Amino acid sequence: QVQLVESGGGLVQAGGSLRLSCAASGSIYALNVMGWYRQAPGKQRELVATITSGGITNYSDSVKGRFTISRDSAQNTVYLEMNSLKPEDTGAYYCHVRTLVIRYDYWGQGTQVTVSS
Repeated sequence: QVQLVESGGGLVQAGGSLRLSCAASGSIYALNVMGWYRQAPGKQRELVATITSGGITNYSDSVKGRFTISRDSAQNTVYLEMNSLKPEDTGAYYCHVRTLVIRYDYWGQGTQVTVSS
């Protein structure tokens, strides 16, 4: 049974920084894509950033240059460094892992990020 546990959310002023972490417990195929999605109230869940097991990253245009995704594959952990935060970054942030050999999606329970103006 794989579980994803996020941490690091909170309340921060605009312009501030936060670092999210997501640790995966259980056995996950090494070939996978880890990422972060977010959902603001009344809006659909959207991609924030992903990183492959080979280290290739992808960002939404809204966070490019401000957010950095990284991973420690040995620890099955993914991080999201968020800088220059804006009020529109507010939302629940969800960790996601997609395994590629046998395609399966895992989701974390979400961690709240609130950016005040």
